[in-house]
Amino acid sequence: MPTTLPVPIEFELPEGWRAAPPDEVGAPGAAFVALHPRPDAGFTANITIDGEYRPDAATLPEIAQESVERLSQATTSVVVAGRREVGSADAPGFTQTLAVSAVVGGVPQDLVQSQVYLSMLDVADPRKRAVIRLVLTATASQHPSVVEDFQDFVRTVRPDTGAAS
Repeated sequence: MPTTLPVPIEFELPEGWRAAPPDEVGAPGAAFVALHPRPDAGFTANITIDGEYRPDAATLPEIAQESVERLSQATTSVVVAGRREVGSADAPGFTQTLAVSAVVGGVPQDLVQSQVYLSMLDVADPRKRAVIRLVLTATASQHPSVVEDFQDFVRTVRPDTGAAS
């Protein structure tokens, strides 16, 4: 069953990408999944969104490392290829790029994940912090041609101020 996000967000998908039900594409922990129109080597590049309340004191780099540890349990190998803090004190973010070797549909694949972590505070109660994770997963050969779409997508993500609370 797809998860729901702790805070409502809005965004615009890159041209050609299409939404897909998370359960039907093997991403039951995601709140949202979008698929690229052209698979590469039998793998379809995808963007997933998930998130959770994080009232603890964990930093975004620590939360990102938790993702690396979870992913390494489900794949052949995970290598952190790059990490950096982004955003501002009011809107902190963190990015990391991972090189992942995994067996997908019985076929070994070299994948790249671009992950973005966004911290959002509840304006009514700043002790309530939500962390939203945006992830692009693509084959290593296709990643360079889809990462710009992902960057464009990330720039459109914002709190949905019109959503009912």
